[in-house]
Amino acid sequence: MAVELRRVAGAPMAQVVHIRTHDLVVDGSVEEGGTDSGPSPHDLYDAALGACKALTVLWYARRKGLPVEDVQTVVEHDASAERTGVYRLATRLQVRGDLNDAQIAELEAVAQKCPVHKLMTTVTTEISTSVELVP
Repeated sequence: MAVELRRVAGAPMAQVVHIRTHDLVVDGSVEEGGTDSGPSPHDLYDAALGACKALTVLWYARRKGLPVEDVQTVVEHDASAERTGVYRLATRLQVRGDLNDAQIAELEAVAQKCPVHKLMTTVTTEISTSVELVP
């Protein structure tokens, strides 16, 4: 699967991201030279973690028959040490349902194992980049 991005005509930085049948705009903040017409790449990185944790908890709860009615996720980041190699993310999943403490602990353990969490913390990601001149 490929993710494709194309510049928004007339915009200084904004890109349309095309994933399967979905489109969304990504842009830099005004301070970065963009128009803030969409989330930044860092925002998407943070959102990927929060979404993965929520989807993982919902999938697990359905599979195990746990009475989870809703999951809302808050992701807060601390980029103050990013330039020295540390980017901190704190996630808080707010779960609604008739759950006991043991079930909450079980869901927390499952959320810690979501695939994006693993990608961000235990997998070596290799990236290649090429720049091609097009006519």
